[in-house]
Amino acid sequence: MTTERGGIRRKVAGPKRAMMLAAGLGKRMRPLTATTPKPLIEVAGRALMDHGLDRLEAAGVEEVVVNVHYLADLVEVHASRRERPRVHVSDERGALLDTGGGIAKALPRLGPEPFYLVNSDSFWIEGVSPNLARLANAWDGTRMDGLLMLAATVPAVGYDGPGDFMLDGDGRLSRRPASKISPFAYSGAAILHPRLFEGAPEGRFSLNVLFDRAIEAGRLFGVRMEGVWLHVGTPEAIGEAEAAIQQSAA
Repeated sequence: MTTERGGIRRKVAGPKRAMMLAAGLGKRMRPLTATTPKPLIEVAGRALMDHGLDRLEAAGVEEVVVNVHYLADLVEVHASRRERPRVHVSDERGALLDTGGGIAKALPRLGPEPFYLVNSDSFWIEGVSPNLARLANAWDGTRMDGLLMLAATVPAVGYDGPGDFMLDGDGRLSRRPASKISPFAYSGAAILHPRLFEGAPEGRFSLNVLFDRAIEAGRLFGVRMEGVWLHVGTPEAIGEAEAAIQQSAA
């Protein structure tokens, strides 16, 4: 986040709270997820969710809300061992609420200020500067209800889709037209303001409903990440991600 005083742009600390989405069924990761929830699948010796929590800790986040549904006990026990950041569980054992409904349920714990959002498998090799800090420095609450971290699709590991969004010169996002290919995919990390959820549907709904509404209002923005996005969505992608990590450390 930035502020401006006397014509000088100054860095401001990023959000102290975050939401981690960890309630999915992990169907594309079968058969590994038959007995292990996807957030606990290991890549390079650490559970996927720990890679995300490590990045949140490095960004100065103090509290994280993690939602749980599939094999919830395993995720909850694992999360309870974490000292920093402090983890609070949002229980969706009774009914899976999807991405939007899950965050909406957790809003009382997240508070009134902007917060980081990360998927439990949000994972990347950092570039020159930490990507969550890049998000915080680009955040402008006067113009934005959401700021998404976008990954370039060409160098991404484990991703072969057509991309998600178009990015204009001012950083505003629009949906990729069905007939086109976008150079950017949503990496699963963002800063969101709670006002994005004003008037949101009840119960289960996708976060995309709110993204589309923010696009229409001109209040959904994106910032391109540095480094390499690791899209770990299948068992085969685990080896690809580990090879990329090893190569980056060489």
